Amino acid sequence: MPALWIAHVTVTDNEAYGKYAELAGPAIAKHGGTFIARAARFVQLEGKERPRNVVARFPSVEAAVDCYNSPEYQQALDHARGASERELMVVETTE
Repeated sequence: MPALWIAHVTVTDNEAYGKYAELAGPAIAKHGGTFIARAARFVQLEGKERPRNVVARFPSVEAAVDCYNSPEYQQALDHARGASERELMVVETTE
Protein backbone atom coordinates (compact mmCIF):
# COMPACT_ATOMS: atom_id res chain seq x y z
CA MET A 1 0.00 0.00 0.00
CA PRO A 2 1.23 3.52 -0.73
CA ALA A 3 2.03 5.85 2.14
CA LEU A 4 2.19 9.57 2.79
CA TRP A 5 5.12 11.27 4.54
CA ILE A 6 3.64 14.31 6.27
CA ALA A 7 5.86 16.99 7.80
CA HIS A 8 4.79 20.08 9.73
CA VAL A 9 7.67 22.53 10.07
CA THR A 10 8.58 25.89 11.55
CA VAL A 11 11.88 27.05 10.05
CA THR A 12 14.11 28.94 12.50
CA ASP A 13 17.24 29.24 10.29
CA ASN A 14 16.46 29.74 6.59
CA GLU A 15 20.03 29.25 5.38
CA ALA A 16 20.61 25.94 7.16
CA TYR A 17 17.13 24.70 6.28
CA GLY A 18 17.78 25.55 2.65
CA LYS A 19 20.72 23.14 2.72
CA TYR A 20 18.41 20.49 4.16
CA ALA A 21 15.90 21.04 1.35
CA GLU A 22 18.64 20.79 -1.31
CA LEU A 23 19.70 17.37 -0.04
CA ALA A 24 16.33 16.00 1.11
CA GLY A 25 14.61 16.21 -2.29
CA PRO A 26 17.03 13.85 -4.07
CA ALA A 27 17.06 11.46 -1.08
CA ILE A 28 13.26 11.31 -1.12
CA ALA A 29 13.17 10.77 -4.90
CA LYS A 30 15.80 8.00 -4.64
CA HIS A 31 13.41 6.06 -2.40
CA GLY A 32 10.41 6.47 -4.70
CA GLY A 33 8.96 9.53 -2.99
CA THR A 34 7.17 12.24 -4.95
CA PHE A 35 6.03 15.56 -3.50
CA ILE A 36 2.30 16.28 -3.54
CA ALA A 37 2.41 19.47 -1.45
CA ARG A 38 5.27 21.71 -0.33
CA ALA A 39 4.73 24.93 1.59
CA ALA A 40 1.40 25.47 -0.16
CA ARG A 41 -1.61 27.35 1.18
CA PHE A 42 -3.22 25.65 4.16
CA VAL A 43 -5.89 26.15 6.81
CA GLN A 44 -5.06 25.04 10.36
CA LEU A 45 -8.22 23.69 11.95
CA GLU A 46 -6.79 22.04 15.08
CA GLY A 47 -3.47 21.62 16.86
CA LYS A 48 -0.23 23.56 16.64
CA GLU A 49 0.14 25.60 13.49
CA ARG A 50 3.36 25.20 11.51
CA PRO A 51 3.85 27.55 8.55
CA ARG A 52 5.52 24.92 6.30
CA ASN A 53 3.71 21.68 5.52
CA VAL A 54 5.06 18.99 3.19
CA VAL A 55 3.40 15.84 1.89
CA ALA A 56 5.25 13.22 -0.17
CA ARG A 57 3.84 9.98 -1.53
CA PHE A 58 5.91 6.78 -1.26
CA PRO A 59 5.25 3.29 -2.62
CA SER A 60 4.91 1.93 0.94
CA VAL A 61 5.39 2.72 4.63
CA GLU A 62 8.60 0.71 4.49
CA ALA A 63 9.96 2.79 1.59
CA ALA A 64 9.25 6.00 3.51
CA VAL A 65 10.88 4.71 6.69
CA ASP A 66 13.86 3.39 4.70
CA CYS A 67 14.22 6.84 3.17
CA TYR A 68 14.19 8.49 6.59
CA ASN A 69 16.85 6.10 7.88
CA SER A 70 19.02 6.30 4.74
CA PRO A 71 22.47 7.91 4.92
CA GLU A 72 21.40 10.46 2.27
CA TYR A 73 18.38 11.65 4.21
CA GLN A 74 20.20 11.62 7.54
CA GLN A 75 22.88 13.85 5.98
CA ALA A 76 20.12 16.25 4.90
CA LEU A 77 18.48 16.04 8.31
CA ASP A 78 21.70 17.19 9.97
CA HIS A 79 21.00 20.63 8.44
CA ALA A 80 17.38 20.71 9.64
CA ARG A 81 18.25 19.93 13.26
CA GLY A 82 18.66 23.21 15.07
CA ALA A 83 17.23 25.03 12.04
CA SER A 84 13.62 23.99 12.50
CA GLU A 85 10.94 22.61 14.77
CA ARG A 86 9.27 19.65 13.07
CA GLU A 87 6.81 16.85 13.34
CA LEU A 88 7.03 14.03 10.79
CA MET A 89 4.80 11.03 10.33
CA VAL A 90 4.18 8.32 7.76
CA VAL A 91 0.61 7.20 7.13
CA GLU A 92 -0.44 4.27 4.96
CA THR A 93 -3.10 5.16 2.39
CA THR A 94 -6.02 3.09 1.23
CA GLU A 95 -5.23 3.60 -2.47
